[in-house]
Amino acid sequence: MADMRAAHRDLTSAGVIVVAPSEADESPTPEQEVVLDALHLRKIDLADRVLVVNPGGYVGEPTRREIAYAEAAGKPISFTG
Repeated sequence: MADMRAAHRDLTSAGVIVVAPSEADESPTPEQEVVLDALHLRKIDLADRVLVVNPGGYVGEPTRREIAYAEAAGKPISFTG
């Protein structure tokens, strides 16, 4: 999360409007996961481009699904890796 916060801060400071995934202190319930997954896709719909913050190059399954969604929508994607 620290890497995502730093990316958010740096991009915002550079004048970029950041539409980021939500953060939570606790793991979401299965019902909340469904809502959050749909919300993340709507955020991708709003975005001009997608930046995947992936320290060490790791990309989990939920993020892979979001990348596939963004690619299908024709959104440019870059990685911090």
